[in-house]
Amino acid sequence: MATVAESKALRRLFSPRHIAVFGGASAHEVVRQCKALGFEGQIWPVHPTRTEMGGLPCFASVDALPEAPDASFVAVPRQATVDIVRQLAARGAGGAICYASGFAEVGGDGVALQSELVQAAGPMALIGPNCYGMLNYLDGVALWPDQHGGQRLECGVALITQSGNIGLNLTMQTRGLPLAYLITVGNKAGNSMESLVESLLSDPRVTVIGLHIEGLDDVAAFSRVALKALRQGVPLVALKAGSSALGAQTAMSHTSSLAGPDALYDALFARYGIARVRDPAGLIETCKFLHVHGPLAGKRIISASCSGGEASLVADLAQPRGLDMPAIPPAADARLRAVLGNKVNVANPLDYHTYIWGDLAAQTACFSGLMDCGFDATLLVLDYPRLDRCRADSWGTTVQAFAAAAREGGHGATVVASLPEDLPEDYAQALMAQGIAPMHGIPDCLDAIAHAARMGAARTRLAHLQPLADVAPLATLAAPAHTLDEAAGKLALAAFGLPVPRGKVVSAAEAADFADRLGYPVVVKAVSAQLAHKTEAGGVQLHVPDAQGVRAAVARMAALSDRFLVEQMAGHVVAEMIVGVQRDAQFGLSLTVGAGGILVELLQDAQTLLFPVARDDVLHALQALKSWPLLAGFRGKAAGDVDALVDAVLAIAAYAQAHAHRLLELDVNPVLVLPQGQGVLAVDALIRLSGEAHG
Repeated sequence: MATVAESKALRRLFSPRHIAVFGGASAHEVVRQCKALGFEGQIWPVHPTRTEMGGLPCFASVDALPEAPDASFVAVPRQATVDIVRQLAARGAGGAICYASGFAEVGGDGVALQSELVQAAGPMALIGPNCYGMLNYLDGVALWPDQHGGQRLECGVALITQSGNIGLNLTMQTRGLPLAYLITVGNKAGNSMESLVESLLSDPRVTVIGLHIEGLDDVAAFSRVALKALRQGVPLVALKAGSSALGAQTAMSHTSSLAGPDALYDALFARYGIARVRDPAGLIETCKFLHVHGPLAGKRIISASCSGGEASLVADLAQPRGLDMPAIPPAADARLRAVLGNKVNVANPLDYHTYIWGDLAAQTACFSGLMDCGFDATLLVLDYPRLDRCRADSWGTTVQAFAAAAREGGHGATVVASLPEDLPEDYAQALMAQGIAPMHGIPDCLDAIAHAARMGAARTRLAHLQPLADVAPLATLAAPAHTLDEAAGKLALAAFGLPVPRGKVVSAAEAADFADRLGYPVVVKAVSAQLAHKTEAGGVQLHVPDAQGVRAAVARMAALSDRFLVEQMAGHVVAEMIVGVQRDAQFGLSLTVGAGGILVELLQDAQTLLFPVARDDVLHALQALKSWPLLAGFRGKAAGDVDALVDAVLAIAAYAQAHAHRLLELDVNPVLVLPQGQGVLAVDALIRLSGEAHG
């Protein structure tokens, strides 16, 4: 978390009493934009030769300023930027936004110059370099060298973006998003993304924080701020760009193919109830819905339109997003039938036809019936006619009726246009003023509702939710890695409570005698640390029925090894699962659970968790799998021993945490899930550790 001094410096920068601007044309534009936005504090242009800028007297230097400025916009060449920042820090300024490029983004000497800039700033807040600036529409602050599309307001959504152009584009939206802050961070040399989020959380006027993220520098620190936001009830929405590899990944384990860097970001966002969106439109729509309604208690929705086509479209799009459209409860059903008559089929989604179109009282009664359902969100699909060629009087009657019904009661009142251009900005703003979410496009609207429902579910897990562990450095990074053979790996995991089959490593001569004592059928495997995938190499024989079969099996595998693992053969298997742990340079260790066996890569049915891992996290991940019905009992089949499976996953996690300083990757595949009450068996394991093979 940010220190008190860091937080104070950022607040001075974001909500300044006075602003200093440095440079020529870009600085002049900042003066114009601050005046246009109604900034009420003092603006001090600084220029070594000019006497006036935008009607304001210029100061020749930092030392000539009346006092240390709360905020500064520095738009001078890169070396001069460093010098000015150093002078501002010496005077005790609050913070600076550095517009110049040519720092770390260009490599070479730019990297060293950026480091010099950070040192020059000292305790001062620093945003950039190579950034476009900051807009605070709450206080009329425009540290911004260009035109923009926002306006003053009293509360709203804060957006932080690493791209200046994306930030500029977002200010130009005409979808009714109430934009409170726009902060572009460029190279993020000074204040981190998480420190900016934490500062915004201290402003009660900020309702939602949206993030355009190209990458996070400190995932554990971000998790602490994300947890604070979740506890405080301020939703976070993330547009994560790029999915390039963040660290060296090996290809030995199956789980390495399931949990790439993008899956780790998904796991991070899911853990803390952060809505991950895929494009700027999704960012705007999700932030807008959350600004009006916040997280939802559930995912039940009801939709109304005067068209069967729109009704079926909502139903088709809601289902794959995991939203429920339950049957209308009896009391609400009766109310709707009374107003709509016997020509309308009362159902969810509701096509109320046009019999009551333009009738304020009837439409109000209809929409009140929708609200009576008490679902988590109530949608009215309504596209306005184009106002340059058509009239929209009766559409106003429909909205008036919906707003009146929403005031009577109900949840998540939302008007959504099927085409984004069919809901003009002034109409959207009018809806928002009445507590109705104005949504542009049915898919983005339903995505936003699904995100809000997941956020609500995340808040119910707050009691056990913890921030991420700091990345454990490898104690023996320079040492060669080694792999435990299957028997040694299972023995190591069994010490942490993982159930493994009864068995023993034997020579070829001992194999049949041991199998006789163990009891048939058995499994015979070649044992070697070099056999990462024994099945493909012909190093596994299942369902061996007798001593003759054992002798034949070890003879076939003699070229692979002179040591063999003979184990009991499990029967009545409900499902095969995979549990793996992998290391990423940025996220550290993560744990993946999914459908296992030989179909891992084919099914790609997996969920990834970040450490520390709690019991509820594991159960929630299992329930999110497409293969969960197999574990729960599918079409009359026996349910699996889920409790034992969760115990097994936690045992693997405990081993991983105990060996975090050495563990490179771990694969337990498959974990055989037996019928309820009969436990699980981990029948194969791969563990790769850094350092020499000494335990």
